[in-house]
Amino acid sequence: MNKRPPIEKALTKVNNRYELVHAAAKLAKEMHERGTEYTTEEGIPLKKTVIAIEEIAEGKAKIVRE
Repeated sequence: MNKRPPIEKALTKVNNRYELVHAAAKLAKEMHERGTEYTTEEGIPLKKTVIAIEEIAEGKAKIVRE
C-alpha cells in the first residue's frame, strides 16, 4: 500500500514548492529525532516525509518564515 501525500493541498499553505520541501524536511527530521513512529491500521510503517506533508496540508504544523 503506497499512500501519497496531499501535495496540492499542502501547496496552498506555503508560498512555493521549495518552501514546502524545506518545511517538510525539517519537520520529518524533528520526528526522527523524537523517535516518532507512524503506522497504518495494518501495521505498515509510514514515512516521516509523508506524515510531515500531511500535517502541513492539514494545518497541524506551523510554518515560521524568517
